[in-house]
Amino acid sequence: MKVRFEPWGAWVKLESTAAMVALDRSGVLALGLDGGAQWEPDAGPTAPIEVHLAVTQKCAAGCEGCYLDATPDGLEPARDVLLARLDALRDAGVLTVAFGGGEPTTRDDLGTLAEEARKRGLTPVLTTSGLGLSPAKVERLRGFAQVNVSYDGTREDYREVRGFDGAKGAEAAIGLLSRAGIRVGINVVLTQATFDGLPATLRRARSLGAAEAQLLRYKPAGRAATMDYLSRRLDPAQVTRLGETLRALTQEHAPTGFSIRIDCAMVPLLSADPVLYRSADAMAKAGIFGCEGGQALASVKVDGRVAPCSFVESTPLTAETFREGHERDPELTRWRAFPVAPPEPCGSCALAAVCKGGCKAVSRFVDGVHGPDPECPRVRAYRAARIA
Repeated sequence: MKVRFEPWGAWVKLESTAAMVALDRSGVLALGLDGGAQWEPDAGPTAPIEVHLAVTQKCAAGCEGCYLDATPDGLEPARDVLLARLDALRDAGVLTVAFGGGEPTTRDDLGTLAEEARKRGLTPVLTTSGLGLSPAKVERLRGFAQVNVSYDGTREDYREVRGFDGAKGAEAAIGLLSRAGIRVGINVVLTQATFDGLPATLRRARSLGAAEAQLLRYKPAGRAATMDYLSRRLDPAQVTRLGETLRALTQEHAPTGFSIRIDCAMVPLLSADPVLYRSADAMAKAGIFGCEGGQALASVKVDGRVAPCSFVESTPLTAETFREGHERDPELTRWRAFPVAPPEPCGSCALAAVCKGGCKAVSRFVDGVHGPDPECPRVRAYRAARIA
């Protein structure tokens, strides 16, 4: 058991299952533990729970919406460099490391890196396109607690997001991982073109052995940071249907044990849903939060520099200086401070405490500022009323 104290209590990580449990202070005290200085009123912010670690910039897929702009000859850090970054993340108190790229399975030492993460008390998870994944490569992935395959749907839906039809390769990878006994999930990028096909996408993935779906909002980063983004993002009508769609999918799949998650960028879009809009407390208890950048989440990019999330620019911090510098870094501080006294319409929003202003990658691209999410239905309505 690994314990990380927080101002509100502690995260307790169960090593045997890789599960994490959030306990309030009374629950922590019942275990015979005490938060000490971390429970003092002036305790500073703690390090993120999860860090996305780019282990390569190499990828030959050429996806149109690649947030990293990965290339076949991209930068690939040496193993010793990545081990030093894992050391630094462990020392900062990080619990989970999500390996990504580029395409991480191009590394022959990926299995070794997963084992090294576990030796440091870190839970390693992985995201891969699955393209070209062979039985031999699958054997090297057994050290990961979960492997997520990028799968946006069958042929046309996959092509709409990535610019080529790689659906069969992704499906083959899901099947290989599942048959090998490795817990496998899927990452589904939602766009105008793929939204209506989501029910079929999840049914297909589940039939192949996937245990979970992570639904991702399309974000304007890397090769997706063009004006095409405006025609690919979910349209207002689809955003209005999002909450209802999520409830229907959960009701269908939950009895089978197949779980559905949304990324933090999706939360502001739920303000259009009359049920979820009044469920901030329930969402918080379920661990559903908006922008976690610089708080529960951070990213270490392929050059070792730290960013609040994978979709925005890096700060001057590096993985090695993260432990000492994350409390004082101006950019991370700005991301953490955004929910404090937010501007309207966030200030009067019932979801403000869990939404935290929405996706900053989107607000920077659309509005050019670090501000409220411009695609939130309440923000849209507020701005439209002010113009009128």
